[in-house]
Amino acid sequence: MTIAPTDVALPAAPRAQGRVWTYVRRHPTIAIGGTLLGLMVLMAIFAPYLGTVDPQALSPVRRLRWPSAQYWFGTDMLGRDVYSRTIYGARVSLTVGLSVALCSTVLGLAIGLVTGFSRAADAIVMRVMDGLMSIPGVLIAIALMALTRASMENVIFAITVAQVPRDTRLVRGVVLTLRELPFVEAALASGTGFFRILWRHILPNTLPPLLVQATFTAASAMIVEATLSFLGAGTPPNIPSWGNIMAEGRSLFQVAYYIVLFPGAFLSITVLAINLLGDGLRDALDPRLARRM
Repeated sequence: MTIAPTDVALPAAPRAQGRVWTYVRRHPTIAIGGTLLGLMVLMAIFAPYLGTVDPQALSPVRRLRWPSAQYWFGTDMLGRDVYSRTIYGARVSLTVGLSVALCSTVLGLAIGLVTGFSRAADAIVMRVMDGLMSIPGVLIAIALMALTRASMENVIFAITVAQVPRDTRLVRGVVLTLRELPFVEAALASGTGFFRILWRHILPNTLPPLLVQATFTAASAMIVEATLSFLGAGTPPNIPSWGNIMAEGRSLFQVAYYIVLFPGAFLSITVLAINLLGDGLRDALDPRLARRM
């Protein structure tokens, strides 16, 4: 007499680990970019516990010390620890990048939905957006910062104003395509209200491309913030940001290039991580586009 084998249920943990590993193999850029960005965020959050000192503490006696066991990234012209300033500078760059991405995405989504579905609003609002897009975003940010005092909040506002037109145009383009599809026409024919159509039929289909765009907006905002700070039009000089650190070290680049090297490297790694995450999200959310590329 033979006994039929029975299926043995696998433990939940190995099965979940297998799914995670499969997803990582399919989308390695998401895993790499997300890991790097997560490490940067953790570094910014736990900056006081990573062997840092007060990033604004002056010590003229220890100025321009090269990297060593005591000063990992060296010291600047005022004797401040470059390692501590670089670690704390991640807070400014990440705050600006994520805040601009959030604000510009929300505003661009709201304006793009209305202008893409309303011809009257489109004729007026999009002409304003076209005018803003004709001016480089850095120049708009510099002009706005010239009218206000230097602060992180004003930097976020200035960069957001420059980024909103791009998000708006992206959402508008998606809405213009969606409103001609049969399911939207059927909703209109059945008497569904304007805002109900936007909420139930249009909005969900605009989120995937807008999510990808938000990652590139965050990376661009971090670069613009560093540019503004480097030019002296960004955050106040007493705030340790990567742009401020590089601006202070540019006059001493030939004798102490490490002052510019370390914050520049951290900025490049963070922007690279966000771009990798954005590329991976694009491939995951739109496989057809990935195959064409």
